[in-house]
Amino acid sequence: MRVAVVGYGTIGKRVADAVSVQDDMRLVGVFKTTPDYGATLAARKGYRLYAPDDKRESFRKAGLEVSGNLTDLISEADIVVDATPDGVGAENKGIYAKAGKPAIFQGGEEADVAETSFNALANFENAVGKKFVRVVSCNTTGISRVLSALKLGGLGIKKARIFIARRGADPREYKKGPINDVVPNPATIPSHHGPDVKTVLGDIDIITVAVAVPVTIMHMHMAYIELDDAPRREKIVDVLASTPRILLFDVKAGYNSLAQIVEWARDMGRPRGDVWEVAVFSDSITLNGRELYLMYGVHQEAIVAPENVDAIRAVGKLSDKWSSIEKTDKALGIVTHGKRYG
Repeated sequence: MRVAVVGYGTIGKRVADAVSVQDDMRLVGVFKTTPDYGATLAARKGYRLYAPDDKRESFRKAGLEVSGNLTDLISEADIVVDATPDGVGAENKGIYAKAGKPAIFQGGEEADVAETSFNALANFENAVGKKFVRVVSCNTTGISRVLSALKLGGLGIKKARIFIARRGADPREYKKGPINDVVPNPATIPSHHGPDVKTVLGDIDIITVAVAVPVTIMHMHMAYIELDDAPRREKIVDVLASTPRILLFDVKAGYNSLAQIVEWARDMGRPRGDVWEVAVFSDSITLNGRELYLMYGVHQEAIVAPENVDAIRAVGKLSDKWSSIEKTDKALGIVTHGKRYG
C-alpha cells in the first residue's frame, strides 16, 4: 500500500515514521508548505518532499529537493493520510475525491468529513473498504480504548463520566497557552469528546468535562464508570492489562506522575519519548459496587499514530482487526499487552 502523508507536524511526522516501518506499506512522501526544520529532518530521514509550486524556490534556497506538488504526491499514492491543521483536511477532501484516492483524516476535523470515525479497538470493521475515514482525536482515542477494553472484557457499561485535564499545548506550540491559569475547555457541558466517542462506540451514555491546564506533556483523564454488574477489582485490572495499547503503572514502583511515564518511554528508547498506549495508574482503579473509578494519561502527540496505521489497513482491506493491531504494535515496538510496571 503506497501511502502519502499530507502535513508533517506533530501527528504527520509520527504517522510517516509508523508507516515507514510496516512491511505491507510504503511511504511515498510527505507534503510540506514551509521549508522549516521539520522539512529538513524529513529529508534527512530519506522521505521525499512535496510542496506547493509557489514554495519550491524557498525549498531550493533551503537546500531541499522537492519531488513535486500535492497533485503529484496524490497521484503516486494508493491512499492519503491527511495530518494537516484543523479544517484544512476538509478543504483537501475535494482534491482527494477528484483524484479517486481514499483518505484518512484526523480528529480535528468534524465527523462528517468521513464515512466513519475510527478507533481500532472500538470499530475497525466499520472502516473496511471505506473511501474516507476519520481517526478520532487523542482524548477520544484514550476514552474509546478504555471503554472498549471493558466491553471486550464482558463488562457492561451503564454510563461513563470522564473529567479531562487537557494539556494547554504541544511542546512545539510556543505561542499557545494557558500560562499560570486553568481554563474551562469549554465551559459548557458536555465537551466535544463525549459526542465524539459516540461516533465510534454508538449510543453510549457518556458525559465529558474538560479544562486546559498549563502543561505540555500529557492529558490526564479522571473517569467514573457505572457498570451493569459489580465485578471484583482483580477483574478490572486483568481486563485492562490484557488489552492492547493499555499499560498499567504502579505508584509503588515510582510512577507518581505523567512526567515519569514519559521519562519511562524515553528510557525505553522510544522515539521522541512517545507513549502510544493509554497509561493507567493502577493504584487509582477503585470499585464501589458497580461504580468504577480510575485515572489515566493520554500522550496527545503519539496515541493516534498506531490508529492511523490500522485505519490504512482497514481501508485497503489488508488485514482483519486483531491481525492489524498485532502487526502495527510489533512493528512499532509497542509493549505486548499483559505487561505491568510495578
